[in-house]
Amino acid sequence: MSARTRIRPALAAVALCSVLTACTSGAAGSPREATGRTTEPPAKVTVAAPAAGRVVTVTATGGTLTGVEVVDAKGTVLAGRVAAGGTSWVSERPAMPGTSYRVAATTRTAGGTTGTTRSTFSTAEAEQVNKLTLAPGKNTTVGVGQPLSIVFDRPVTHKAAVEKQLRVTTSNGTEGSWGWLKDWSGKDRADWRPKEYWKPGTKVTLDARLGGTDSGGGWFVRDYRTGFTIGPRQVVKVDLDEKRLTLERDGRAVRTIPVSGGTPGGDRRSWRGTAVLMAKEGTIRMNSETVGLGDAYNKMVSYSMRLTWSGMYAHAAPWNAAYFGRANRSSGCIGMSTAQASSFYESVRVGDPFEIKGAETKGTVAEGNGYGAWNLSWEAWKAKSALS
Repeated sequence: MSARTRIRPALAAVALCSVLTACTSGAAGSPREATGRTTEPPAKVTVAAPAAGRVVTVTATGGTLTGVEVVDAKGTVLAGRVAAGGTSWVSERPAMPGTSYRVAATTRTAGGTTGTTRSTFSTAEAEQVNKLTLAPGKNTTVGVGQPLSIVFDRPVTHKAAVEKQLRVTTSNGTEGSWGWLKDWSGKDRADWRPKEYWKPGTKVTLDARLGGTDSGGGWFVRDYRTGFTIGPRQVVKVDLDEKRLTLERDGRAVRTIPVSGGTPGGDRRSWRGTAVLMAKEGTIRMNSETVGLGDAYNKMVSYSMRLTWSGMYAHAAPWNAAYFGRANRSSGCIGMSTAQASSFYESVRVGDPFEIKGAETKGTVAEGNGYGAWNLSWEAWKAKSALS
């Protein structure tokens, strides 16, 4: 469906081609004034009031533009540039849906007459509005495996157009790429992942200049901006063959914990590959029926650290104490003693990667099942960009 069928026609601009002669002035000492003749009229200005998603164009006839200001009701300036020759101005960005703009265009004729033309125009409301959810949170500090992740409320069929408006900057020129995938919720999602784990201390900023962009499933009516910082380098190595977890900081092992992973055979096996710590959820109720495992368990679980949307956690599991370091007997999670879980919970940070291996696992963590982008090669990840 085209932008014109989704957006009702924009309201006509007011005062197009108007000339405010009261705001004009002639050049001092000009021959016209010396002989008493009428000074020349100022240039005429036309504002092409666009539909949402189109740029604003201002043109001058009989003179050149010396300045153009387009401002919405909130005082936000729609920036633009005067073209070579000075007879036209085009906004750098499209007009947003459901927005009223004030235009002030100043001109100058060859004879020195200046003038200011003022007009207004409005764009129609969007029939469908798209919004997004950003992770990680603004001004947070996260681990070296955390991607920048955007989940969209409505479908994004114009992925290239949207991705062009997503600008990531880092304090050290980190190489990275956007990749499009389906979130576990079924919604469209775009993640920005570095080529390798982030360097500690990196500052990351996203400037999503999406206002006025048509996603194909709805219009964006605002911009988004967020930023976060990368914390110390911590990597959690989980060896389910050896039934142990090792926390590495700056490449050195700082602690090892005996664990019990998912029971071999069937759906109770653990996932393998790299999962990123999504959230530290504390004490929560875990019900096996919510992850398709029947009525195997329904209990309160302490020091819960979410690794996937499908329900794999690292957590305290005192009921499995006999198996820590000896056998994998959980329903898919990585269990440890309450004392070990308490200390480990305080040591890890959201965004820390968990590198999990084991012969008796059920598969690799998928990209959209939490943050599984690290399970793709760099080339395979770059290929998921809409601009690749």
